[in-house]
Amino acid sequence: MITPEADAARNHAIDRFPETLRELSDLVTIPSCSFPGFDPEALERSAQAVATWLRRIGMPSVEVVRLPGVHPAVIARDLSAGSDRPTLLLYAHHDVQPPLRTAVWNSPPFQPSVREGRLYGRGAADDKAGIALHAASLEAWYATRGSLPLNVIVVIEGEEEIGSDHLEQLLETHLDGVRADAVVIADLANYDTGIPSLTVSLRGLVAMEVELRGLERPLHSGVWGGTVPDTNLALAKLLATLTDEAGNIAVEGILDDVEPATEGELRDWQSLPFDPAHWASQAGVSVEAAPESSVQLCERLWRKPALSINAIHSGNRGETGNVLMDLAWARLGVRLVPGMDPQKTARLLESHLQAHVPRGMTLSVKTESAAPAWSTSTTDPWFDLARRALAEGYGREPVAIGCGASIPFVEAITRRLGGVPALLVGVEDPWCNAHSENESVHLGDLLKAIQSQTLLFGSA
Repeated sequence: MITPEADAARNHAIDRFPETLRELSDLVTIPSCSFPGFDPEALERSAQAVATWLRRIGMPSVEVVRLPGVHPAVIARDLSAGSDRPTLLLYAHHDVQPPLRTAVWNSPPFQPSVREGRLYGRGAADDKAGIALHAASLEAWYATRGSLPLNVIVVIEGEEEIGSDHLEQLLETHLDGVRADAVVIADLANYDTGIPSLTVSLRGLVAMEVELRGLERPLHSGVWGGTVPDTNLALAKLLATLTDEAGNIAVEGILDDVEPATEGELRDWQSLPFDPAHWASQAGVSVEAAPESSVQLCERLWRKPALSINAIHSGNRGETGNVLMDLAWARLGVRLVPGMDPQKTARLLESHLQAHVPRGMTLSVKTESAAPAWSTSTTDPWFDLARRALAEGYGREPVAIGCGASIPFVEAITRRLGGVPALLVGVEDPWCNAHSENESVHLGDLLKAIQSQTLLFGSA
């Protein structure tokens, strides 16, 4: 049951939404890309803008925190509700992906634009919308009650898009000894637009670079072709051994530890709405490539590992003539599911590749990352509170889903806080184009998410 206090806070969030959209848009104008080669000053400006927003809504303790050589984060606290009230840690991040091909954007990536109910701009969804979600839901309580009904710690990171490599150091340095009852991580997506979702599992990731060398130097393809190895062709054949004709991973032993879906998960997946044509439209593929059912889709995403070749390179496009190249390079990744050990997976993958190197060639392998999968039980009472709040905010019952992405900081934060439950929510949807051109957030879903979190604060 919604209390009068919570209802007043929700109504304020609704009335205030145009101003929330303006502040989010201002944040999107800052090109806070954390990747090497981009201006780090933009991260400073972004962190300061986030801190200013949190101070303005009424948070009593807000600081921009820095570690040597690390992009700035923002940490805010309001523990005035008292020790007899629960504490939530709210997470989001203010760094963004590179804009990629600016010519493909329908509007400039850092000039936010509202079209057909969506706000377009780099970071509009991932994850500056998460910052807006936290700020607006907190502001609703400050404005109507004068204080929060529970204790809150807000962490807005500045390096999530480049791997959160310093997050644990940040937590140790600035949040050592902090206790929280649960974590709300606003960096996920709903199953579809208008369908509130709690993410309860994440895939892990093993990413590696491989370089195959077949010649000492490039050679004239007319003079030498047919007598010396073709390195590019050899790399293509080598990578092709990683899967069978159906696209299943063919590395011996890599599937041995995969945990099958439970009967409960299968029932949940069966209940999810799924239309192959709709899914194909979201993915940008033909309907013939779509899974046949929601169960098949979810099993492929959350209970079967997936191998992808992210990039292949040899020579420079437009600058390579009729030559046989000396070496070829590729980046590949395996998305892990619960039960798989990332170090073991990396060893099996490298062993398979080395065993299939063509005679006379050499292969070097560099493992870039080896992050485990993550999953959580939903029996903690916080999940019941979250489900009720999402149902009220969205006007329909939420669903429990997995996420195909890898988010290592989830495990880092929950472990640091003693294994507390993590509520993974978000305002992205399959149409948001996170990490791609024309990124956007659905404004209707953003408002519903704000309402849900406002109500969650009042129900704890």
